[in-house]
Amino acid sequence: MKTAEWADSAPANPAVGAAANLGAGAEDAHRGLLAALAGKQAARDRAVAQKTCRVVRTSLGVMEDQSASRRRSRALAVSALLLVLLALGPFVWHVTDGLLGGEHMADIFTQTSLWICILCPVILAAVIVAGWARIKQ
Repeated sequence: MKTAEWADSAPANPAVGAAANLGAGAEDAHRGLLAALAGKQAARDRAVAQKTCRVVRTSLGVMEDQSASRRRSRALAVSALLLVLLALGPFVWHVTDGLLGGEHMADIFTQTSLWICILCPVILAAVIVAGWARIKQ
């Protein structure tokens, strides 16, 4: 006797008779177990597998988007740092030349250049730390 036939002719099985004494719920559970063993729930299993595959594929897409966003942010931070270094280069050169050349610190251009050399990196560092703290939250 095949398993599918056995599931259809469940009352011939003595265990089903015992399940009938327990009530209709136990008999339905027994029939469901026999149907699962016979492979009658393949369509439901396939649907669950397809849904799981879609969920995993969607999660992979989200993870790739997050990775691309992190790479983009890192590239922007590095390019901003390079631009600041290029912009501050002439000021740093002038301040170094002025201080080593023996010029007076009271010269307004030397003082302005010195303040720019001090404040711009501090402001840039504060912006980077604030952005990093916001990302960590």
